[in-house]
Amino acid sequence: MGKLEKELKRRVKRQNIQKAILYGVAAAGLLSVAVLAPNALQALKFFGIEPKNKWQKYNINHSIKRLKNNGLICFEKTDRGTFARLTQKGEEKLRKFRLLGYKLKKPKRWDKKWRMLIFDIKEERRGIRDKIRFTLKRIGFLRLQDSVWVYPYDCEDLVILMKADFKIGKDLLYLIVDTIEGDTKIKNYFKLPIT
Repeated sequence: MGKLEKELKRRVKRQNIQKAILYGVAAAGLLSVAVLAPNALQALKFFGIEPKNKWQKYNINHSIKRLKNNGLICFEKTDRGTFARLTQKGEEKLRKFRLLGYKLKKPKRWDKKWRMLIFDIKEERRGIRDKIRFTLKRIGFLRLQDSVWVYPYDCEDLVILMKADFKIGKDLLYLIVDTIEGDTKIKNYFKLPIT
């Protein structure tokens, strides 16, 4: 394995550790620091990461520290002990993790309606525009033009989630369309029956 591949693997593992910790804190609301490490270890098993030595446990503790330094979690002291909780920034990061892992359900039969997303986002928010395109491509949408994407099934919940996460509101329009001119290529892309 080359140097770049090793670095990528390390980065993905670090992100999975942080994701597991964020999910653990979110699931419990407030999570006792005394039980944070064991719960994080259990959550990590879900992501295929199982610390086998003290070096890996050190990495988990370092990830917790990094999450705190990045403002994603904070610690609160109470008379019952010290607890970790998600900050608003941490909740936003967790929503983005969920959005990237979002899966659309495909019904058994297509209702012969197209779902189109059209967005118009200004140049100074180019980063948001690129994130939207990346998300749509990853989920399985087909790009008709840079800011026009199509999908054959209901995806309104995803659109609501994207509008909230990317803070784009009316800049993203959701359309349900009966007909698209020359849709044979689109039907082939989604493996739909051609009528």
